[in-house]
Amino acid sequence: MSGQQNTAAGMSLYSNMLRWQVMATTAVTLIAYAVGGLPAALSALMGGVSVVIGAWFATRIAEKGREKTDPTAVLLNLLKAEAVKIVIIAIILFVVFKLYQALVPFALIAGLAAAALFSGAALAKSQVDV
Repeated sequence: MSGQQNTAAGMSLYSNMLRWQVMATTAVTLIAYAVGGLPAALSALMGGVSVVIGAWFATRIAEKGREKTDPTAVLLNLLKAEAVKIVIIAIILFVVFKLYQALVPFALIAGLAAAALFSGAALAKSQVDV
């Protein structure tokens, strides 16, 4: 597979992961709205969106190191991407906790967990399809 095909396959994989995260966040947001109203829905949405934004930045970092073949460089690039994702999620959640007074913690955690779990499911499914 050529470098361009490899990059296109990687971007497709990441796009698929982000799409699954957005769908999971939307589903949890709608359920939270039905169960707990607007504050719960907004809480779930913010939890899911924090993961989606963190994952989006992580994919950009992972793609920059895609041409590296040295195992150490690949591992360092993946660790850097994961660290950036965690820091971004933590910053967004900190801001949410500070600014959103009507926060529903269970809904926030549900949105965050759904987006995180479905990103793994999307990657696992994509690996089986390849």
